[in-house]
Amino acid sequence: MSQDAVDLRTSLGYLLKEASSALRVAMEEVLRPLGMSVTHYSCLELLAQRPGLSNSELARGAFVTRQSMNVLLQALERDGYVTRPAEAPVGKALPTRLTPLGERSLAEASAAVRSVEVRMLRGMSEAEQREAFRLLRGMIRSLRDA
Repeated sequence: MSQDAVDLRTSLGYLLKEASSALRVAMEEVLRPLGMSVTHYSCLELLAQRPGLSNSELARGAFVTRQSMNVLLQALERDGYVTRPAEAPVGKALPTRLTPLGERSLAEASAAVRSVEVRMLRGMSEAEQREAFRLLRGMIRSLRDA
């Protein structure tokens, strides 16, 4: 192996990707019986915490393209989970809000996702969890500041 090659056994980046993948699989497993995907859940959670987000803002928050988010929002609106005005009140953005159905569905999904997070953190003390959070935030900051 060359000096510049990444050794997957010791690569923190690879380990983070593996953890991310395992988390996504676990989340999909608990969300599937609820008729949701991780992106569907993420969209509802973002709207609950920040009502009125635009398609672009939701796409950024859920780590998908604007086009993918637009398709999802159309389905969520059709199925009664969200509502959007027919015309943008300002500019071109259509602010999206949860409906009562969306809020009920989110409550069930949030409990399922929380159970995955609890399982992921099992075996870690509160201090270790705080330190992991601090370290991950620092890594994100370093990558974004570069």
